[in-house]
Amino acid sequence: MASRSLGGLSGIRSGGGGGGKKSLSSRNAAVERRNLITVCRFSVKTLIDRSCFETIDDSSPEFNNFAAILEQILSHRLKGQVTWFGYESPRSFWDYIRVACRKVSQNCICSIENMENVSSSRAKGRAWIRVALMEKHLSEYISTALRDFKTTRRFYEDGAIVLGEEANMLAGMLLGLNAIDFSFCLKGEGLDGSFPAVIDYTPYLKYIQSSDSISSDEEELRTLGSSGSESSTPENVGPPFLMDENSWFNKCKRVKQKYQLTLEQKGYLEELLRLRENQLSESVSQNKILLQRIEDSDLAHKLEKEQLEYIIVELQDQLKSYQSLDQLSAEVSLSQTSLDPGQSQEGDGKQDTLNVMSEGKEDTPSLLGLCGSLTSVASYKSLTSLKSNDYLASPTTEMTSPGLTPS
Repeated sequence: MASRSLGGLSGIRSGGGGGGKKSLSSRNAAVERRNLITVCRFSVKTLIDRSCFETIDDSSPEFNNFAAILEQILSHRLKGQVTWFGYESPRSFWDYIRVACRKVSQNCICSIENMENVSSSRAKGRAWIRVALMEKHLSEYISTALRDFKTTRRFYEDGAIVLGEEANMLAGMLLGLNAIDFSFCLKGEGLDGSFPAVIDYTPYLKYIQSSDSISSDEEELRTLGSSGSESSTPENVGPPFLMDENSWFNKCKRVKQKYQLTLEQKGYLEELLRLRENQLSESVSQNKILLQRIEDSDLAHKLEKEQLEYIIVELQDQLKSYQSLDQLSAEVSLSQTSLDPGQSQEGDGKQDTLNVMSEGKEDTPSLLGLCGSLTSVASYKSLTSLKSNDYLASPTTEMTSPGLTPS
């Protein structure tokens, strides 16, 4: 009985231990994700603050820490590459970025792949981080890669940061880095892929001591000073006061630097405002001149349009008057022909007689022989002599006379 009860207890303990391990692993994974995202947010803030004082390059500790944090985030629960023999070899986040960021317009993937001095996959990933920061497109690369959920699922295991809700926070955090001008050398020691990236957490650790703990520490110092030797009192009491003075001096120095920076920015902004006001006044004056020119041109166009319309009306009136005159002349000619039909018949008869006479003269060869051509002077004199001697008669008698007929 005792053995059975012990076996049952051991089974319960083993089952409870399995559930506890699972919950502990999920808790550890959640804490790890939260720590990396929080440290990444702090590193972005420190980068932005540092960029106000100096240029960010490879020698900046804030950037080196940020690059290590981003590398740890992109490498979190990254699947290994399965070989032909079924083994998994370690893989770098560059393999995922190279596939998932192809859709970014004007991406730098091909240029990094063709870099001569960068051979390993980890070094190419570090070079990509620097190039994306200099191009101010790091947030765009990350958001494009996270939208390709199928590729992300293929490269990462469950519980990875890029597969959780923290991924959207990551893309939003990196958006603030677009305001910083980075300057990196892609041939330095930072691209060495033989060593993994290590995060320095000390700049982000800050312990605020409560007032109760401060009073208790002072009481402990007093008791230690009263119970111990006199020489131990200044050694124990001195350092806190010195640390306070140094901290206040450092704070004052930082405030002074911020004040000087603010003054410089204020002067720059005032000068920029003055230039913009001058440009605005010039633009306003030029705008007034252009508006006046537009009004003058509109007035000239209106006057020209009115003149053209007046000319068109005049031409239309003249055309109508010409048409009326043509109609009137046609009516007058018709009325004249209707009123004088005899005259027209008489004129037609005269014209017919003249035509008959001309035909008769042309058909009579005796007249051509007697008179010849009228163009010569001799023939003209013979014609006048014939007329004077009354040898020539009327055309009718000339036609009927038998003596004048040709032999």
